[in-house]
Amino acid sequence: MKVPFLDLKRINAVYRDQLVEAATRVIDSGWYIQGEELSRFEQEFAAYCDSKYCVGVGNGLDALTIVLKGYVELGIMSEGDEVIVPANTFIATALAVSQAGLKPMLVDCSEQHFNLDYEAVERAITEKTKAIILVHLYGQVSDVDAFTRIAKKHSLKLIEDAAQAHGATFNGMKSGSIGDAAAFSFYPGKNLGALGDAGAVITSDDALHTICRKLSNYGSEVKYQHDVKGTNSRLDEIQAAFLSVKLEHLEVEIEKRRKIAARYRAEISNSNITLPLCNNEAAHVWHLFVCRSRSRDAVIKHLREKGIQCQVHYPLPIHEQEAYRTNMNEICLDDVAVTTRLSNEIFSLPIGPMMTQEEVSHVINACNEVELI
Repeated sequence: MKVPFLDLKRINAVYRDQLVEAATRVIDSGWYIQGEELSRFEQEFAAYCDSKYCVGVGNGLDALTIVLKGYVELGIMSEGDEVIVPANTFIATALAVSQAGLKPMLVDCSEQHFNLDYEAVERAITEKTKAIILVHLYGQVSDVDAFTRIAKKHSLKLIEDAAQAHGATFNGMKSGSIGDAAAFSFYPGKNLGALGDAGAVITSDDALHTICRKLSNYGSEVKYQHDVKGTNSRLDEIQAAFLSVKLEHLEVEIEKRRKIAARYRAEISNSNITLPLCNNEAAHVWHLFVCRSRSRDAVIKHLREKGIQCQVHYPLPIHEQEAYRTNMNEICLDDVAVTTRLSNEIFSLPIGPMMTQEEVSHVINACNEVELI
């Protein structure tokens, strides 16, 4: 049996009629940028996140960059200020900081949950630190209580990179409503995925909302009047319409992911594979199901021989990427040993809302069959 890591065609086929109707509606409207579809989705997604505002933008990287540039425009941050970023994350988190003219400071992750280590964050704070970016990695929200205390203690902005955590919660708080602002990606493979690139800024801060909306639209709020040096990063009508369709079904899809994760956690039993820890089954949205193995390559080889596709998130950490290698001594002041170790051990099993029980059983059986010396 073949089990793909992610089958977007199968996921979107379920909603094909609704998606075609949405596309047809947009095509027939003759209005393709900043129209009613975008306005509707922004209102829906802001409400879903228990937040006041949503600004639809071109992608997740733009969303995070625009938030940071917004704080620069508001005078809260200035060029060269430091922003704490998890060392264990996709490079986009650090790129956003760099593109905003700020300095990413890489901090190690927790050995248990792979999100930011709050003790390491405390050590990394300097007089130039202005913000902490919490990446809710793999669909599990970071330890909000600890980071809220740190942010208040040092008067720092708390920014969520929620690109993998649509619908995830912490003590009843939705991702997107936890920090001062949040950035979401709707890349097709996300739990809430568009059929192309798309992203959003979420905030309840009136001033930040206003400046982010301007920055995403050439620095303009009124046509041909440009208050700041903005960019062109707008969520288009057709992707907004698609996202409204898929948002209706997101909670159902999340529950399907949770049931698959529960089976994996209950039925995979192999000393060669360490399963992910979960603080709260009802809060995690399982964008990815990330395991560990000191014999990762051999485990992946076995699974692929059984027709099971696996992925590695992420094989080369930020501090080993050529893009940041030249100034690594400046942006990585503390030990990032856990991140380095994880990059050599982690791998992701298939998990998706349209997986069949037979496919899930095949993955479980294949994992349990792994034999290593």
